[in-house]
Amino acid sequence: MDWMLFLTFLAATFTAGATGSMFEPGEWYKNLDKPVWTPPGWAFPLVWVILYVAMAYAAMRVAGVPGSAQALAFWALQIALNTLWSPVFFGLKRMRAALVVLVCLWLAVAATMVSFFLLDPIAGMLLIPYLVWVTIAGALNASVLMRNPQFA
Repeated sequence: MDWMLFLTFLAATFTAGATGSMFEPGEWYKNLDKPVWTPPGWAFPLVWVILYVAMAYAAMRVAGVPGSAQALAFWALQIALNTLWSPVFFGLKRMRAALVVLVCLWLAVAATMVSFFLLDPIAGMLLIPYLVWVTIAGALNASVLMRNPQFA
C-alpha cells in the first residue's frame, strides 16, 4: 500500500467533506417536509467517513495501474461534484440546482466505478456503496423538492 498516495486521495475526500460541514442543514432543512424514509441525521457523517475512506483507497489502488488516466479523471470529476452539492443545497437553498448536481454526480460516480472495475475489480467494488448512497441522496433531494416546491 502506498500510504502517501492514499493520504493524498484521503485529503481530497475529506476536503469535500469539510465543505459539507461548512454548510450544515440547520433550521431551514429541519423545517422542510421530508419523506419518512429520510435517514437520521447521525447517519450522514458516519456513512460519509466510510465512503470517503473507501473512495480514497480505491483511487490509490487504481493510480498505479497503467492506463488509469481516464479513470482518475472521472474520480476527480466526482469529487468536485461531491464538493459542490452541499453549498448549492444547504447554502443557496436551491434544491432543483442541487438535484442537477446530484444527477451529474451519479453519472460521474457510475463512470468512475465502471472504469475502476476495468482496471482493478476490488477498486470498482469499493465504489458500489458510494453509488448506492448517491442514489438515495438523489431520491431524497427529488422527494424534498417535490414536497417543498417553494424552494425549487
